[in-house]
Amino acid sequence: MRHYWLALLCVLTVGCTNIENRVYQVHKCFFVFDTALHPAPCQLTIALGNTGQFLTVSSTMEGGLRHIKTTRNYDQATEDIPLTTQPEANTACLLGANNAIIIGRSNYTGAFVAYEGQCANCLRDFGGISYPLTWTKNGQQLYCARCQRSYDVNNGVVASGVGGRDLYLYNIAFDGAILRVWN
Repeated sequence: MRHYWLALLCVLTVGCTNIENRVYQVHKCFFVFDTALHPAPCQLTIALGNTGQFLTVSSTMEGGLRHIKTTRNYDQATEDIPLTTQPEANTACLLGANNAIIIGRSNYTGAFVAYEGQCANCLRDFGGISYPLTWTKNGQQLYCARCQRSYDVNNGVVASGVGGRDLYLYNIAFDGAILRVWN
């Protein structure tokens, strides 16, 4: 029995280490969103409940108030979500390399995913931070105009163009009310 627990601990440790090694660490990401404060028809709240729905998420400060801006994958509809409560105002919001992350649920696995909103290959190859990804192929791919690669949004792999690095991942957790994305 002792060997069973030791083997299980080793498997869990190796599994966690592999996942942690895939999480993008170069640019800070920390995002918390309370869907109870922003119920449907909020785009982000709706997307979390549906596979295949993804959003580009960015943040702005307007008149001292943080706003979350979203762009939906399948129709490019945008939404401005003001964060008006005290807890939201007191929570940091850091969204990767150039203030954009991609959040959604994979059609392939149903798992929640969070990607860096900039092209992984251009970030690595050219430095800087301004390599935004745009929606293409009915929102199932993300396209980089700089290197002309497209990525499958459901798994982050290069779908067309010169092969290369998959999209950078962030940790993501959703407990049914609170969404968290971090590295």
